[in-house]
Amino acid sequence: MRISLRALLPALIVALALALVFLRILSHRGFYLRVAPPPSVPDRSVTNPLNVPGGAPAAADAYEVYSALYREPTDEPLVFSNDSVTDIPQVNGSCLRPSTPRERELTAAFEAANQQTHRWEQKFSISQGYRLISRSEASDAQNCLQTHMQDAARCEPYKQIRHVRFLGVPGFDRSHTHALVSVVKMCGRYCGNGGIFEVEKAGGTWRRSEPSDFTRECSWMY
Repeated sequence: MRISLRALLPALIVALALALVFLRILSHRGFYLRVAPPPSVPDRSVTNPLNVPGGAPAAADAYEVYSALYREPTDEPLVFSNDSVTDIPQVNGSCLRPSTPRERELTAAFEAANQQTHRWEQKFSISQGYRLISRSEASDAQNCLQTHMQDAARCEPYKQIRHVRFLGVPGFDRSHTHALVSVVKMCGRYCGNGGIFEVEKAGGTWRRSEPSDFTRECSWMY
């Protein structure tokens, strides 16, 4: 026995009307259907702020790490902001994924080391040479890079620059053989790349560790 859709249509209309009336009665009596909101992800910029002004000059062991990482000459002038700056991108709370006691120790040390902004001085040992510039100069250089040096007079001091680099202060483990470091390399206001990665000391020299899930999500580009 077949029942046509046309025969069912009046019954469907009546059922829909009754449902609407029922919902209206509930709303008048103060009853509402509520959908539970998704659990919120803590804003780490509030719960654990970084780069707060007022820190002391960077410690000597931090220079050793970056001097080793930049021991090979690059094809452009090295220009660093003289204030430490870092960022921990929020990927479900943090891009860092510590899964071992040592990784958790490094995470805590890195966050503690970068709670304040620290001042870099002319203490790097980099054979090709480098230039330290202030935060205001770094801002000017980024503007010039963004506009392709359109203001020739203002951009004259920066015409050889291709990137401005911002370095975070390394967070060391207790043995001082592993650390987390941060490099942000900007080619304009809204152009650049950066990341947090692990380094290790082997044979008396610092080098990048092999990639792992610990920091795999801590690289970015725009």
